[in-house]
Parts: sequence; structure tokens; C-alpha cells
Amino acid sequence: MDPRRISSLILVHNHPSGDPTPSPDDLHLTAEALAASRLLDIAVLDHLVIGPDAFVSMRDRGIAFDRPGLPPNAAA
Repeated sequence: MDPRRISSLILVHNHPSGDPTPSPDDLHLTAEALAASRLLDIAVLDHLVIGPDAFVSMRDRGIAFDRPGLPPNAAA
């Protein structure tokens, strides 16, 4: 895969505890990934946390994934 051809990505990981509620570390990782993705001009569309019976979308929880200068949800 040529990284120059990547235009967007979705972060996904699981919580072995079974509770998909994003932790403070998850929120920090999301912020760091967003900062890095802006430098590379790659849109982060969402960060999903998966549990055995449910998942949480950080976008649905109100985390702003839109790139500066674009209308809201333009990257979606």
C-alpha cells in the first residue's frame, strides 16, 4: 500500500474488558492521531471502540473529526 494514496482512515480497537466506553487514553490517542493525520493530509473519519456486544463511535459521541477549512462532515 502506497501511503501517498491514503485519503482517509478509521481507527478501530477493542477493549478486552468488554466495556466499549472510550477511556482517557483512547481520547488522547484520538487527538494525537488527528494531529498526525492533519500533517499528512489524511482524514480520520472515526475512532471505534469495540466490545463483545456493542461498540462506541467517537464521532457519534461528539468528537470533531472534520479537517480545518472544510465544512462539517465533508470528510465523511
